[in-house]
Amino acid sequence: MTLDDTDELTPVVQDAEIYLLKSGELTLLVPLSLEDVACFGETSRELFIKSSCYSSIAITAPEAGPTIAWVFSSEPKSISFSVVHRPAADSPLEQNKVLIPLTRCNSHKETIHGQLKVRNPGIYTFIFDNSFSRFISKKVLYHLIVEKPVKHNGSEPS
Repeated sequence: MTLDDTDELTPVVQDAEIYLLKSGELTLLVPLSLEDVACFGETSRELFIKSSCYSSIAITAPEAGPTIAWVFSSEPKSISFSVVHRPAADSPLEQNKVLIPLTRCNSHKETIHGQLKVRNPGIYTFIFDNSFSRFISKKVLYHLIVEKPVKHNGSEPS
């Protein structure tokens, strides 16, 4: 951060994920609700990501509480992965918060597993980035799971 003439803090470098969302070549944006993801069942989905491009899956979570889990693999080589939270669809990209920084995954060698708890309503964007690959397109096989929090009725167990 640096101080400008008005003595306010301004960011010097923008997060790579936000820059990617602003300027990268998007091959596919899959908008889903938590209910859509819950309907996946045991089925895996497939994304084809061209070289020098990225693909993202946006999941709208209307309230805090659920956990979103993921499993993915890629072929023929690695893919970069990130998760970004946006408070609302009409929020400026600068208000996005990077929850999982862009990380290159050897998902062609081992399956990647992860999860996050929805702490704030909004849009959770899962980014599969192949922009580092100039010639090789990738296929990503992914599975998403939504786990709703267990609600107790307030009675004591017997």
